[in-house]
Amino acid sequence: MDKINLEQYHLNFFLKDLEEINISLSEKQLIQFMSYYELLIEWNQVMNLTAITDFDEVMKKHFIDSLSLVKAYDVSKTVSLIDIGTGAGFPGIPLKIAFPDLDVTLLDSLNKRVNFLNTVIDQLGLEKIQAIHGRAEDFAKKGKLREQYDVCVSRAVANLSTLSEYCLPYVKIGGYFISYKSEKIEEEKKEAEHAISVLGGKIENQIAFMIPNSDIYRSLFIVRKEKETPAKYPRKAGTAAKEPL
Repeated sequence: MDKINLEQYHLNFFLKDLEEINISLSEKQLIQFMSYYELLIEWNQVMNLTAITDFDEVMKKHFIDSLSLVKAYDVSKTVSLIDIGTGAGFPGIPLKIAFPDLDVTLLDSLNKRVNFLNTVIDQLGLEKIQAIHGRAEDFAKKGKLREQYDVCVSRAVANLSTLSEYCLPYVKIGGYFISYKSEKIEEEKKEAEHAISVLGGKIENQIAFMIPNSDIYRSLFIVRKEKETPAKYPRKAGTAAKEPL
């Protein structure tokens, strides 16, 4: 990891936001976040990772937003976590930096993005984290990563029924699937109840809040895995999106 000088960054807003969600970071962790930001901007010039590139916006809309999982789940515990459709690594990498004891898997369907994630992991010196290239439907099969994780998270843009079919098969019984949502989606939640039940889950809670010092609304849907997901789910590639349960 190239030596990052923290004094060259205006960290006041980021530190204030971290304080509001009760997270404190060491100098090493702050350097890791700044290195992540630099890599994100550098790679974004040659491939589409994010439309958000302004420093303070990345801090708030990607890093703080990812870390807001703490409002729904005690991430300080040593647990296994999988991030489905991680894209540029959100929320999985910010969570890993802030909570180094997490055992993290990042899954994305685009190989170029996985190359970026592996570069970040390598340059930040992160351990107990892997990036996998593949579709959610494929790695949820028996004998792969099925029902291996304490918690599955996703910031992917898809309706809750579809996301549940992608994500719940990865969760151990007693574990959680937590979906990051940015709209007030009572109707979507209602429509997803049947799918979640079929897949072995139950909506336990919905936590709505504003990202600190912003007008950005966020909602975390917390689904508890109560029984095994039937073997036929997830269905073959693309079906969950086209024909939600």
